[in-house]
Amino acid sequence: MSELTHFDAAGASRMVDVGDKAITRRVARASGRVRMEPTTLELIQNRKLAKGDVLEVARLAGIMAAKRTHELVPLCHQVPLDSVELAFEFADAEHVAIEATARATARTGAEMEALVAVSAAALTIYDMCKAVDRGIVIEQIELEEKSGGRSGHFRRTS
Repeated sequence: MSELTHFDAAGASRMVDVGDKAITRRVARASGRVRMEPTTLELIQNRKLAKGDVLEVARLAGIMAAKRTHELVPLCHQVPLDSVELAFEFADAEHVAIEATARATARTGAEMEALVAVSAAALTIYDMCKAVDRGIVIEQIELEEKSGGRSGHFRRTS
Protein backbone atom coordinates (compact mmCIF):
# COMPACT_ATOMS: atom_id res chain seq x y z
CA MET A 1 0.00 0.00 0.00
CA SER A 2 1.32 3.46 -0.84
CA GLU A 3 1.58 6.42 1.51
CA LEU A 4 -1.45 8.12 3.00
CA THR A 5 -2.16 10.91 0.54
CA HIS A 6 -4.34 13.11 2.74
CA PHE A 7 -1.40 14.26 4.88
CA ASP A 8 1.52 16.46 3.88
CA ALA A 9 5.16 15.87 4.89
CA ALA A 10 4.54 17.64 8.23
CA GLY A 11 1.47 15.53 9.01
CA ALA A 12 -1.10 18.24 8.30
CA SER A 13 -4.37 17.32 6.61
CA ARG A 14 -4.65 18.23 2.95
CA MET A 15 -6.94 17.75 0.01
CA VAL A 16 -5.10 15.81 -2.67
CA ASP A 17 -4.40 17.83 -5.82
CA VAL A 18 -5.93 15.88 -8.69
CA GLY A 19 -5.50 18.67 -11.25
CA ASP A 20 -2.86 16.80 -13.26
CA LYS A 21 -4.71 13.47 -13.32
CA ALA A 22 -6.35 12.29 -16.50
CA ILE A 23 -10.12 12.39 -16.80
CA THR A 24 -11.27 8.79 -17.15
CA ARG A 25 -14.42 6.73 -16.76
CA ARG A 26 -14.73 5.73 -13.09
CA VAL A 27 -17.09 3.08 -11.73
CA ALA A 28 -17.43 1.98 -8.11
CA ARG A 29 -19.73 -0.61 -6.59
CA ALA A 30 -20.36 -0.93 -2.85
CA SER A 31 -22.61 -3.15 -0.76
CA GLY A 32 -24.08 -3.51 2.70
CA ARG A 33 -26.75 -5.38 4.60
CA VAL A 34 -29.46 -4.54 7.08
CA ARG A 35 -30.49 -7.30 9.50
CA MET A 36 -33.90 -7.25 11.14
CA GLU A 37 -36.68 -9.44 12.49
CA PRO A 38 -38.38 -11.56 9.81
CA THR A 39 -41.70 -9.84 10.58
CA THR A 40 -40.11 -6.46 9.84
CA LEU A 41 -38.73 -7.73 6.55
CA GLU A 42 -42.22 -8.95 5.62
CA LEU A 43 -43.62 -5.48 6.31
CA ILE A 44 -41.03 -4.01 3.92
CA GLN A 45 -41.71 -6.63 1.26
CA ASN A 46 -45.45 -6.09 1.45
CA ARG A 47 -45.14 -2.28 1.67
CA LYS A 48 -47.13 -2.31 4.91
CA LEU A 49 -45.12 0.15 7.02
CA ALA A 50 -46.96 3.34 7.92
CA LYS A 51 -44.12 5.51 6.60
CA GLY A 52 -44.49 4.17 3.06
CA ASP A 53 -42.39 2.22 0.57
CA VAL A 54 -39.18 1.78 2.55
CA LEU A 55 -36.95 0.69 -0.32
CA GLU A 56 -37.99 3.49 -2.67
CA VAL A 57 -37.35 6.09 0.04
CA ALA A 58 -34.01 4.39 0.79
CA ARG A 59 -33.12 4.46 -2.93
CA LEU A 60 -33.75 8.20 -3.10
CA ALA A 61 -31.80 8.78 0.12
CA GLY A 62 -28.84 6.87 -1.30
CA ILE A 63 -28.83 8.81 -4.56
CA MET A 64 -29.19 12.15 -2.80
CA ALA A 65 -26.42 11.32 -0.31
CA ALA A 66 -24.02 10.20 -3.05
CA LYS A 67 -24.44 13.59 -4.72
CA ARG A 68 -23.42 15.30 -1.45
CA THR A 69 -20.51 13.06 -0.47
CA HIS A 70 -18.02 15.92 -0.65
CA GLU A 71 -20.09 17.77 1.98
CA LEU A 72 -20.13 14.78 4.34
CA VAL A 73 -16.59 13.39 4.10
CA PRO A 74 -13.72 15.80 4.84
CA LEU A 75 -11.13 16.18 2.05
CA CYS A 76 -13.34 14.38 -0.47
CA HIS A 77 -13.48 15.95 -3.94
CA GLN A 78 -16.77 16.95 -5.52
CA VAL A 79 -17.19 14.28 -8.17
CA PRO A 80 -19.44 15.05 -11.15
CA LEU A 81 -21.52 11.88 -11.06
CA ASP A 82 -22.88 10.50 -14.30
CA SER A 83 -25.19 8.10 -12.47
CA VAL A 84 -25.95 6.43 -9.16
CA GLU A 85 -27.98 3.24 -8.99
CA LEU A 86 -29.18 1.32 -5.95
CA ALA A 87 -30.49 -2.22 -5.91
CA PHE A 88 -32.07 -4.13 -3.04
CA GLU A 89 -32.41 -7.86 -2.55
CA PHE A 90 -34.07 -9.91 0.16
CA ALA A 91 -31.04 -12.08 0.81
CA ASP A 92 -32.80 -14.30 3.35
CA ALA A 93 -35.58 -14.05 5.94
CA GLU A 94 -33.68 -11.43 8.00
CA HIS A 95 -31.59 -9.35 5.58
CA VAL A 96 -32.01 -6.64 3.00
CA ALA A 97 -28.89 -6.53 0.83
CA ILE A 98 -28.03 -3.14 -0.68
CA GLU A 99 -25.79 -2.51 -3.67
CA ALA A 100 -24.89 0.91 -5.04
CA THR A 101 -23.04 1.69 -8.24
CA ALA A 102 -21.65 5.17 -8.85
CA ARG A 103 -20.32 6.24 -12.26
CA ALA A 104 -18.36 9.36 -13.14
CA THR A 105 -16.11 10.69 -15.85
CA ALA A 106 -13.60 12.49 -13.67
CA ARG A 107 -10.06 12.90 -12.33
CA THR A 108 -10.80 10.93 -9.17
CA GLY A 109 -12.83 7.86 -8.28
CA ALA A 110 -16.39 7.37 -7.11
CA GLU A 111 -15.74 4.85 -4.32
CA MET A 112 -16.80 7.22 -1.55
CA GLU A 113 -20.00 8.09 -3.40
CA ALA A 114 -20.96 4.42 -3.70
CA LEU A 115 -20.15 3.79 -0.03
CA VAL A 116 -22.11 6.86 1.10
CA ALA A 117 -25.08 5.77 -1.03
CA VAL A 118 -25.17 2.36 0.67
CA SER A 119 -24.75 3.95 4.11
CA ALA A 120 -27.57 6.45 3.61
CA ALA A 121 -29.89 3.78 2.20
CA ALA A 122 -29.17 1.52 5.20
CA LEU A 123 -29.75 4.35 7.65
CA THR A 124 -33.03 5.19 5.94
CA ILE A 125 -34.21 1.60 6.22
CA TYR A 126 -33.32 1.72 9.92
CA ASP A 127 -35.11 5.03 10.42
CA MET A 128 -38.29 3.93 8.67
CA CYS A 129 -38.47 0.60 10.53
CA LYS A 130 -37.21 1.49 14.02
CA ALA A 131 -40.74 1.99 15.38
CA VAL A 132 -41.47 -1.72 14.85
CA ASP A 133 -37.96 -3.18 15.34
CA ARG A 134 -35.37 -1.59 17.66
CA GLY A 135 -32.93 -4.45 17.09
CA ILE A 136 -32.07 -3.60 13.47
CA VAL A 137 -28.36 -3.90 12.66
CA ILE A 138 -26.49 -2.31 9.75
CA GLU A 139 -23.75 -4.68 8.62
CA GLN A 140 -20.87 -5.13 6.27
CA ILE A 141 -20.65 -1.90 4.27
CA GLU A 142 -17.75 -2.38 1.87
CA LEU A 143 -16.34 -1.53 -1.52
CA GLU A 144 -16.90 -4.44 -3.89
CA GLU A 145 -15.29 -3.15 -7.05
CA LYS A 146 -13.77 -0.06 -8.62
CA SER A 147 -12.30 0.70 -12.01
CA GLY A 148 -10.73 3.64 -13.78
CA GLY A 149 -7.76 5.78 -12.98
CA ARG A 150 -4.13 5.09 -12.22
CA SER A 151 -4.68 2.52 -9.50
CA GLY A 152 -6.48 0.24 -11.96
CA HIS A 153 -9.18 -2.30 -11.30
CA PHE A 154 -10.05 -3.64 -7.83
CA ARG A 155 -12.51 -6.42 -7.10
CA ARG A 156 -13.13 -7.86 -3.63
CA THR A 157 -12.44 -11.58 -3.69
CA SER A 158 -13.76 -12.58 -0.28
